Amino acid sequence: MTLEKNRYRNAPKNADYTIDQAWESYSPEEHDRWARLFDRQKQLLPGRAYDGFIDAMNKLDLSESGGIPNMERLSDRLEKLTGWRVVPVADLVPDEVFFDHLAHKRFPAGAFIRPEAEFDYLQEPDIFHDIFGHVPVLADPVFSEFMQAYGKGGLDASEDNVLPNLARLYWYTVEFGLIREAGELRIFGAGIMSSPAETKFALESDSPNRLGFDLERIMRTDYVIDDFQQTYFVIDSFEELLEACYQDFTPIYQRLRKADTFDAGHVSDQDRVISKGTHTYFKKQSAKANP
Repeated sequence: MTLEKNRYRNAPKNADYTIDQAWESYSPEEHDRWARLFDRQKQLLPGRAYDGFIDAMNKLDLSESGGIPNMERLSDRLEKLTGWRVVPVADLVPDEVFFDHLAHKRFPAGAFIRPEAEFDYLQEPDIFHDIFGHVPVLADPVFSEFMQAYGKGGLDASEDNVLPNLARLYWYTVEFGLIREAGELRIFGAGIMSSPAETKFALESDSPNRLGFDLERIMRTDYVIDDFQQTYFVIDSFEELLEACYQDFTPIYQRLRKADTFDAGHVSDQDRVISKGTHTYFKKQSAKANP
């Protein structure tokens, strides 16, 4: 019999899809798994993550007592910095619920931790991805304001049939964004931050494209959910992200309805190309899949 890897999946849910983290129910093995994941990334990130991430990681005590953080206590520390709290959920929540949480400065984090068999990679977000990857960035006042603005924008757009476009913005910034810092490219996206392999790939491989941030370009670009990204977008500052969200999206949505969608690895003449990828890695992956 195969054990359910997410033991929270059938936990009683509140109306907003939050659950009881039941922190005391984590096993010593689960706490140890968190500690090993944490230590591995902590060693990789200096010089690769933007500097504020390392500082926030330490302030928030993300490896509380050497194991999985208690979200209530973690929230108390985070709230003092930016007013945000972390709320436990069983798994992914409906879009409108997700947007409502963000709009009210609540970040929904999965409560389960990946099984040992998926230590290096799992497709769905677990507590390590959600807390280690996302929460330190929420300690930045400007980024946290962007996240709240994104949530409010999602609530406003729920009936406009543009959620796929908003999902791309989230994917290429919050999950897989790069930022310029001290003349170098650094990581700020949670999907990279919580993955040792993509931490190196996003910054050091010659395979992916790295393009300058462009709101509409991002909202027109497909993405890959089960492998490294073919394209990473680079912001100059969190203020750039915030400014992009503080505008009327109505004319943008009108243009997007008539615009073509770009493939994940596409580069156009209008792009601000930082580095054009060789796509060597992706060609090899395609050859394996289609021998």
